[in-house]
Formats: sequence, structure tokens, C-alpha cells
Amino acid sequence: MRRTTRGTLANIILFSVVLLLILHLNGSGSGSGDKSFAWSTIRYKTSASELPDACGICPGLSDTSKPALVVARVASDDTQWLDKLAEKYHLCLYTADAPVDTTSTFLQVPENRGHEAMAYLTFIIDNYEHIPSSGAIFVHGARWSWHNDSPDYDNAALLAALNVSSALEPWGYHNLRCDWSASTCPASEVVAQGSLGTSINAILEPWNQRLVSDAALPDALVTLFGGDDKDSIGQGRLHLGRNDAVRSQCCAQFVVSRQSIWQHSREEYIALRQWLLDGSSSQRAGNDGRFRTTKVAPPDDRIAGRILSYPSAIVDYMDDASSSIAVWVVVMVSIQFRQVFDYLKTGRRHIHDERHALYGPCGPGQEEWDISGD
Repeated sequence: MRRTTRGTLANIILFSVVLLLILHLNGSGSGSGDKSFAWSTIRYKTSASELPDACGICPGLSDTSKPALVVARVASDDTQWLDKLAEKYHLCLYTADAPVDTTSTFLQVPENRGHEAMAYLTFIIDNYEHIPSSGAIFVHGARWSWHNDSPDYDNAALLAALNVSSALEPWGYHNLRCDWSASTCPASEVVAQGSLGTSINAILEPWNQRLVSDAALPDALVTLFGGDDKDSIGQGRLHLGRNDAVRSQCCAQFVVSRQSIWQHSREEYIALRQWLLDGSSSQRAGNDGRFRTTKVAPPDDRIAGRILSYPSAIVDYMDDASSSIAVWVVVMVSIQFRQVFDYLKTGRRHIHDERHALYGPCGPGQEEWDISGD
């Protein structure tokens, strides 16, 4: 056999071995076994010696019958657009980048981390016993944004028209965005976060926040739901398989009932927020100056925020609508799961029906909406 022939054959064999190895790694843990996931309780264990004191109490919340409007904002956001909404909602405004006033226990966050997640979680933690019976709405501080479900992107008009009781009636939760075009719910938009391809692409494109956060999601789920147990809890799995995909609706604005919030203990919300805080630069070293080895939120706040921007999680092959997978990533999932499940079963978004339920037949810009549901 000629040397060139032997060399070519060796290269073919080497290529075949590498290809088979890649296929094996990418296919392992594909979800062909147990289809249930132990994603119902936050079990994260912090190594911090102290937890933040209450700093996010919303004044007057215990005495109101109005729904709470929880606004996660920064100092540059104008708040005048919220004034008229005070007739309909009890306003709770959190300014993430405001200096911390240690003498106050009102409307602050312990640290500017995780984008809107820090404000949302702090509201729930510090007002847990006083969530209004009429529910709570969680929104961003900017009035106009591309993801607001109106032709002119005006959240003031949408919130003024929002029918809170109708929105909460089916499941006790509703995303404020009815159009799923920006979500990863359709099969064509979803990626397998634990796949080898996602991991490799995240290394090759470290500037791509979506890829990096997708690659970090599987370990984050294990840490959040597993606590000290990294393999399984009871009968459910913690790990995403290589071909499993977590689906999510955009864009971290939603309405939720008090009872749905109370499905999870205050301690779970504290643990979830502490996972974020433990990953910040100010918390990653203990009092002795040593680096913490506990798996925490990524130090890059853009990545940590994206991980917690999954308001619902659904593994793409699950077919049991009563399965309990919670989160926001984690916390509202078992409720919104039913919405996502209905879409997966019917293949339609029912945009018109959802918008009608949330904003009424004459909601802002209704005549301009695409109501085909296709």
C-alpha cells in the first residue's frame, strides 16, 4: 500500500472516530429515559454568612385592594407615565441603580444584579405576607419598548386596558406578551441548551450573550433545584439531556395571582435571589478573602440576567400537562406551563383570544393587531 494511500486511510479512520465520538457525546442523555424533572422546589444552598435585611417593603401594600404594579427601573427612566396608573394599581417602584440607604427599608434592592429579577424577587421576599388578593403585575420601567404588545409599543396604554381578573382566571398567571414570535416556544426557535454544539459555540462566540447563557442554563438548573444533591431528587431528574430544550416566552413582564406566588415558600425566593447575589463580584469571596467554590450565578450580569429571564420552562418532549416544573427560570413555570402546553398541542398561538382576554375587545391598537394566530 502506498504511503499516500495509507495516510488518506488513516485520516478517514481518524475523522470517523472523531465524528462518532461527537455524535455519542451529543446524543448521550438525550432524554430517552426518565421524562420527569425535579424542578418544583428551589434548593440552592448559599455559603454566605449573612443574608440581606429587608429593604424592599412597598408602603401601604397591606392596606390596598388594588393589584400591585411592581416596576423594575433605573434612574434614567421617566416615571411620569405611571402617575395615571396609580388610580388602578398600587405602585411599587424599584430603582436598581439608586444608592442604598441603610436607614430605609422601603423600595430598594440589595444590589443591582440580574436586571429586573432583583426587583421582582425583592418585592416578593419583603412583601410576601402582604401580596394583594387582586394579584401583582411585574413590568419594566421604560414606557416604550419593542416587546410591548401594542403597535406603538406603549406600555401605559396596555396597562390601563389590562383586565387583571380575566388574565388571572385560567391559570393564575399570564405573560403580558401574547405574540410568541420573539419566544423560543415554537420548535423552530428552540435550541438544546445542553447540547455539545451549544457548548462549543458558546466558547467560540464568548460575546454572544444568548449562546453563553444557554450553555450555562443546564448547570444553573441543577444548582438551583438540586441543592446538595446533583443527580436527582425523588423520582425526577435534574440534568437536561443533550437534546433536551427549555422553552421560554419573552419578555419578563407578567401578571400573577397571590395564590400562585404562595405556591412557593418565601425561603425559595430568598434562595433564588441569593444565587444571584452570590455570583456578584462583591460576594464571590468570603470574609477570609478566599474564593467561594459554590456554583453561583455567572459574574457577568448580562448572562445571569438572561438565565433568569426564562419566565417559563418546558422540556420539549414533555406531554403531561400536570407535570410540575417550576421556575422563573423558575418560579412561575408550573402555571405558564399549561399555556405553553396548549400551544404545543394545538400548534396555534390564539393571539386574538389572549389579547382579548388581557386588554378587551377595544384594547390599544386592537384594529392593527395581527389576529390570525398563524
